[in-house]
Order: sequence, then C-alpha cells, then structure tokens
Amino acid sequence: MINMKKRYIILLIVILVIGISSFIYFNDYYHADSTALKYINGSENVTVNKTANGLLLDGPGNDSALIFYPGAKVEYTSYLALMNEIAEKGVDAYIVEMPFNIAFFGSNSADDIIKDSNYPHYFLSGHSLGGVVASGYVAKHNVDGLVLLAAYPTEEINKPVLSIYGSEDKVLNLEKYNEAKPLMKGNFTEFIVNGGNHAQFANYGNQSGDGIATVNSTVQQNITANQIMDFIRALV
Repeated sequence: MINMKKRYIILLIVILVIGISSFIYFNDYYHADSTALKYINGSENVTVNKTANGLLLDGPGNDSALIFYPGAKVEYTSYLALMNEIAEKGVDAYIVEMPFNIAFFGSNSADDIIKDSNYPHYFLSGHSLGGVVASGYVAKHNVDGLVLLAAYPTEEINKPVLSIYGSEDKVLNLEKYNEAKPLMKGNFTEFIVNGGNHAQFANYGNQSGDGIATVNSTVQQNITANQIMDFIRALV
C-alpha cells in the first residue's frame, strides 16, 4: 500500500513537471513588434478580417490567395507587414494562427480556408518550420504552388516552388536545404535576398543564432513580396 502511494506521488510529480515545462515552453515565443502591429487594422487598400483560424488580409485582388504558415514559436501577427504588402499588390493573404505557435499542430489549417472561400487559385507558403509543414500540405493537396521562406520540404513536391532565403541566414540549415532540393520535382525557382537574414521575413526582433542582416526588414520584405508576386503572376 505504501509503495502504491509512493508511485502515485511520483506519477503526480512527473505530470506536474511535464505540465509546467510545457507551459513554459509554449509561452516562450517571439512576439510581433510595433512595425507589424501597425497593420493590424489594415492599410489604405487592405482590410484585415478575423477568420476562424487567423487573419485575412483582403486587398484589391480577387483571383488568388496565399495561405501562410508562421515559423515555430513566432506570433502570427509578426507577418502582418509582409502579408499586407502582398495583399496590396493583388494577392489576398491568410495568416494562420497556429495552436501553441507551432505549425505541426495545425498542419491542415488550409482545409477550412479553402472550404470557406472561393478563389480560383490557392498558394501555400510558410516561414522556417511553417514552410516545412506547408510543403507537406502541398504534397497531398491540389493547390497551385508553394512559397518557402527559409525552409525546405521533407517530401516530394510536384507543384511549382519558389524558395527564398537571406544570404545572412544562420538559422536555416543549408546542408539539409540543399539535400532537399531534389524533392522539388516541379518548376523550382530560388532567390537569395542579399543581406537578408532569417528573422526579417517578419517583425519580431532578433532571433537566437541568426546572422546580422545588412538590409533592414522593410527592404527584405519588399524584395520578398515582389518575388512572390512575380512567381504567382507567372502561374495565373
């Protein structure tokens, strides 16, 4: 009886430790800064609408939508500036709010967006881990293409792919990235942002282990938005 009580106490302690550790881990994430939050209510040509699993940045375009999966432990609103620019240029953008800020927990989030909207063309995109998860979705679903920001797939992709990363990115594992290139069987376009790093696709401050960018986030995001628009326009 005493041994059984001890086992229950040990089990409760283990559960408590796991629970506290998980709480600390999932609540330690990168927050959107003031530059990103300037766009929380949209801009002159873009309105921001809350959706069931994130935000829709609705601009002047109506034939294509970009569904975006954020990087791991990055607040989804950190990508507002980049997505606002894309929406202004004519492609509406959905930013998915991932459970616990981890895309793995919301890998099929695009399902509801596609089901509840009516665009002729859909593209998936993601940053870092979000790009890995987005690529997995594209591998299994009928969408028009994939945009990777400092990311790479882990399974075969037979759709057009645009891959963008910064020359100063020290977070992206370039060895694994290059090993993954043969998985991209469709039209593959790579663009390196000269002077860009890992974090500046969004606005959440410096990321641990990242390189020092020699361009600011506005420049990096402007270049990125233009590349994405060129990629989408060439396909639709």
